[in-house]
Amino acid sequence: MDIRVLTPSDIPHVQSTNITNLPENYFMKYYLYHALSWPQLSYVAVDTSRPKRTPYDPPKIVGYVLAKMEEEPVNGIQHGHITSLSVMRTHRRLGLAEKLMRQSQRAMVEVFGAHHVSLHVRMSNIAALRLYQDTLGFTNEKVELKYYADGEDAYSMRMDLDFLREPTLDADEDEGDEVGDVGKKENGDKAGGKKVRQRRVKIGKGLGVGDLVERNESQV
Repeated sequence: MDIRVLTPSDIPHVQSTNITNLPENYFMKYYLYHALSWPQLSYVAVDTSRPKRTPYDPPKIVGYVLAKMEEEPVNGIQHGHITSLSVMRTHRRLGLAEKLMRQSQRAMVEVFGAHHVSLHVRMSNIAALRLYQDTLGFTNEKVELKYYADGEDAYSMRMDLDFLREPTLDADEDEGDEVGDVGKKENGDKAGGKKVRQRRVKIGKGLGVGDLVERNESQV
Protein backbone atom coordinates (compact mmCIF):
# COMPACT_ATOMS: atom_id res chain seq x y z
CA MET A 1 0.00 0.00 0.00
CA ASP A 2 1.29 3.43 -0.93
CA ILE A 3 0.13 6.72 0.59
CA ARG A 4 1.16 9.72 -1.49
CA VAL A 5 0.12 13.25 -2.40
CA LEU A 6 -2.95 13.55 -4.62
CA THR A 7 -2.19 14.63 -8.19
CA PRO A 8 -4.64 16.11 -10.73
CA SER A 9 -4.59 12.84 -12.69
CA ASP A 10 -5.92 11.04 -9.58
CA ILE A 11 -9.05 13.18 -9.40
CA PRO A 12 -11.38 11.00 -11.54
CA HIS A 13 -10.48 7.95 -9.42
CA VAL A 14 -10.90 9.89 -6.17
CA GLN A 15 -14.29 11.11 -7.34
CA SER A 16 -15.28 7.51 -8.11
CA THR A 17 -14.28 6.46 -4.58
CA ASN A 18 -16.27 9.36 -3.17
CA ILE A 19 -19.41 8.52 -5.15
CA THR A 20 -19.14 4.85 -4.16
CA ASN A 21 -18.81 5.47 -0.43
CA LEU A 22 -20.34 8.81 0.54
CA PRO A 23 -23.61 10.71 0.04
CA GLU A 24 -21.71 14.04 -0.13
CA ASN A 25 -20.44 14.29 -3.69
CA TYR A 26 -18.54 17.09 -5.39
CA PHE A 27 -18.02 18.52 -8.84
CA MET A 28 -14.73 17.75 -10.57
CA LYS A 29 -13.70 21.40 -10.30
CA TYR A 30 -13.95 21.21 -6.50
CA TYR A 31 -11.29 18.49 -6.34
CA LEU A 32 -9.17 20.50 -8.77
CA TYR A 33 -9.60 23.56 -6.55
CA HIS A 34 -8.04 21.67 -3.65
CA ALA A 35 -5.26 20.16 -5.76
CA LEU A 36 -4.23 23.56 -7.19
CA SER A 37 -4.64 25.66 -4.05
CA TRP A 38 -3.14 23.34 -1.44
CA PRO A 39 -1.26 20.59 -3.33
CA GLN A 40 0.55 19.51 -0.15
CA LEU A 41 -2.54 18.63 1.91
CA SER A 42 -4.57 15.99 0.04
CA TYR A 43 -3.44 12.35 -0.10
CA VAL A 44 -4.47 9.08 -1.69
CA ALA A 45 -3.99 5.46 -0.65
CA VAL A 46 -3.00 3.29 -3.62
CA ASP A 47 -3.18 -0.51 -3.63
CA THR A 48 0.15 -1.45 -5.22
CA SER A 49 -0.52 -5.20 -5.03
CA ARG A 50 -2.38 -5.14 -8.33
CA PRO A 51 0.19 -5.62 -11.14
CA LYS A 52 0.06 -3.22 -14.05
CA ARG A 53 -0.57 -4.94 -17.37
CA THR A 54 0.28 -1.84 -19.39
CA PRO A 55 1.93 1.52 -18.60
CA TYR A 56 -1.49 3.11 -19.06
CA ASP A 57 -3.25 1.24 -16.28
CA PRO A 58 -4.63 3.75 -13.73
CA PRO A 59 -3.63 3.48 -10.07
CA LYS A 60 -6.02 1.55 -7.85
CA ILE A 61 -6.98 4.30 -5.42
CA VAL A 62 -8.73 2.80 -2.40
CA GLY A 63 -8.85 5.82 -0.12
CA TYR A 64 -8.25 9.54 0.02
CA VAL A 65 -8.31 12.62 2.22
CA LEU A 66 -9.26 15.95 0.69
CA ALA A 67 -8.04 18.89 2.76
CA LYS A 68 -7.52 22.64 2.60
CA MET A 69 -6.54 25.66 4.66
CA GLU A 70 -9.16 28.08 5.95
CA GLU A 71 -9.09 31.03 3.56
CA GLU A 72 -10.35 33.62 6.05
CA PRO A 73 -9.05 32.40 9.42
CA VAL A 74 -10.48 34.01 12.56
CA ASN A 75 -7.96 36.40 14.15
CA GLY A 76 -5.47 35.41 11.48
CA ILE A 77 -4.78 32.05 13.14
CA GLN A 78 -3.94 29.51 10.45
CA HIS A 79 -5.98 26.32 10.55
CA GLY A 80 -6.77 23.47 8.23
CA HIS A 81 -10.03 21.80 7.31
CA ILE A 82 -10.79 18.24 6.25
CA THR A 83 -13.25 18.42 3.38
CA SER A 84 -13.69 14.69 2.78
CA LEU A 85 -12.23 11.37 3.91
CA SER A 86 -13.11 7.93 2.56
CA VAL A 87 -11.71 4.41 2.29
CA MET A 88 -13.21 1.65 0.15
CA ARG A 89 -14.98 -1.06 2.14
CA THR A 90 -12.61 -3.68 0.73
CA HIS A 91 -9.66 -1.92 2.38
CA ARG A 92 -11.04 -0.84 5.73
CA ARG A 93 -9.66 -1.87 9.13
CA LEU A 94 -6.12 -1.45 7.79
CA GLY A 95 -5.52 1.90 9.45
CA LEU A 96 -5.58 3.75 6.12
CA ALA A 97 -7.99 6.47 7.24
CA GLU A 98 -5.81 7.29 10.25
CA LYS A 99 -2.63 7.33 8.14
CA LEU A 100 -4.21 9.63 5.55
CA MET A 101 -5.38 12.02 8.24
CA ARG A 102 -2.03 12.06 10.06
CA GLN A 103 -0.17 12.78 6.84
CA SER A 104 -2.45 15.67 5.97
CA GLN A 105 -2.26 17.14 9.47
CA ARG A 106 1.52 17.07 9.49
CA ALA A 107 1.61 18.87 6.14
CA MET A 108 -0.76 21.54 7.49
CA VAL A 109 1.69 22.29 10.28
CA GLU A 110 4.96 21.98 8.38
CA VAL A 111 3.89 23.93 5.28
CA PHE A 112 1.30 26.40 6.54
CA GLY A 113 1.94 26.62 10.28
CA ALA A 114 -1.60 25.45 11.15
CA HIS A 115 -2.59 25.61 14.80
CA HIS A 116 -5.60 23.31 14.54
CA VAL A 117 -7.75 21.39 12.06
CA SER A 118 -11.54 21.22 11.77
CA LEU A 119 -14.11 19.02 10.07
CA HIS A 120 -17.82 18.22 9.91
CA VAL A 121 -19.32 14.77 10.37
CA ARG A 122 -22.85 13.39 10.26
CA MET A 123 -24.27 12.76 13.70
CA SER A 124 -25.38 9.31 12.52
CA ASN A 125 -21.91 8.28 11.27
CA ILE A 126 -20.81 6.30 14.33
CA ALA A 127 -17.75 4.74 12.68
CA ALA A 128 -16.39 8.14 11.63
CA LEU A 129 -17.08 9.60 15.07
CA ARG A 130 -15.06 6.82 16.70
CA LEU A 131 -12.17 7.45 14.33
CA TYR A 132 -12.17 11.19 14.89
CA GLN A 133 -12.75 11.15 18.64
CA ASP A 134 -11.17 7.96 19.95
CA THR A 135 -8.30 7.43 17.49
CA LEU A 136 -7.36 10.92 16.31
CA GLY A 137 -8.39 13.05 19.29
CA PHE A 138 -10.95 15.44 17.80
CA THR A 139 -13.46 17.10 20.12
CA ASN A 140 -17.00 18.28 19.44
CA GLU A 141 -17.35 22.04 19.37
CA LYS A 142 -21.00 22.45 18.37
CA VAL A 143 -23.88 21.03 16.36
CA GLU A 144 -24.68 22.64 13.03
CA LEU A 145 -28.35 22.09 12.28
CA LYS A 146 -29.32 20.77 8.83
CA TYR A 147 -25.75 21.10 7.61
CA TYR A 148 -26.11 18.43 4.95
CA ALA A 149 -28.23 18.66 1.81
CA ASP A 150 -30.63 15.97 3.06
CA GLY A 151 -31.28 17.91 6.26
CA GLU A 152 -29.14 15.89 8.67
CA ASP A 153 -27.30 17.73 11.43
CA ALA A 154 -23.52 17.71 11.71
CA TYR A 155 -21.00 17.81 14.50
CA SER A 156 -18.42 20.56 14.03
CA MET A 157 -15.18 19.07 15.37
CA ARG A 158 -11.72 20.40 16.06
CA MET A 159 -8.27 19.06 16.90
CA ASP A 160 -5.27 21.07 18.10
CA LEU A 161 -2.02 20.43 16.24
CA ASP A 162 0.46 21.76 18.78
CA PHE A 163 1.84 18.28 19.34
CA LEU A 164 3.18 18.29 15.76
CA ARG A 165 5.08 21.52 16.15
CA GLU A 166 8.85 21.60 16.51
CA PRO A 167 10.27 23.08 19.73
CA THR A 168 9.62 26.81 19.53
CA LEU A 169 12.62 29.02 18.96
CA ASP A 170 13.08 32.10 21.12
CA ALA A 171 11.58 35.07 19.27
CA ASP A 172 12.24 35.17 15.51
CA GLU A 173 15.97 34.48 15.69
CA ASP A 174 18.17 31.76 17.04
CA GLU A 175 21.88 31.10 17.13
CA GLY A 176 22.97 28.34 14.81
CA ASP A 177 25.85 25.91 15.07
CA GLU A 178 29.45 27.03 14.86
CA VAL A 179 30.52 27.47 11.27
CA GLY A 180 34.19 28.46 11.57
CA ASP A 181 35.17 31.41 9.40
CA VAL A 182 32.70 30.60 6.61
CA GLY A 183 29.95 32.94 7.80
CA LYS A 184 30.12 36.61 8.53
CA LYS A 185 28.68 38.55 11.38
CA GLU A 186 26.34 41.47 10.85
CA ASN A 187 29.22 43.97 11.13
CA GLY A 188 31.03 42.31 8.25
CA ASP A 189 33.80 40.70 10.34
CA LYS A 190 34.56 37.02 9.96
CA ALA A 191 32.75 34.74 12.35
CA GLY A 192 36.02 33.32 13.61
CA GLY A 193 34.48 30.18 15.05
CA LYS A 194 31.62 31.98 16.77
CA LYS A 195 27.98 31.23 16.21
CA VAL A 196 26.08 33.13 13.52
CA ARG A 197 22.42 34.03 13.62
CA GLN A 198 19.82 32.17 11.64
CA ARG A 199 16.29 33.36 10.97
CA ARG A 200 13.33 31.00 10.84
CA VAL A 201 10.80 31.74 8.11
CA LYS A 202 7.48 30.23 7.18
CA ILE A 203 6.96 28.69 3.76
CA GLY A 204 3.91 27.85 1.70
CA LYS A 205 0.98 29.94 0.60
CA GLY A 206 -2.42 28.93 -0.79
CA LEU A 207 -3.19 29.99 -4.33
CA GLY A 208 -6.21 32.24 -4.71
CA VAL A 209 -8.67 30.35 -6.89
CA GLY A 210 -11.67 30.53 -4.58
CA ASP A 211 -14.00 31.43 -7.44
CA LEU A 212 -13.86 27.83 -8.62
CA VAL A 213 -15.92 26.48 -5.72
CA GLU A 214 -19.23 26.98 -4.01
CA ARG A 215 -18.71 28.03 -0.40
CA ASN A 216 -21.08 25.53 1.21
CA GLU A 217 -19.39 22.18 0.73
CA SER A 218 -22.58 20.25 1.43
CA GLN A 219 -24.37 21.91 -1.46
CA VAL A 220 -21.90 21.20 -4.27
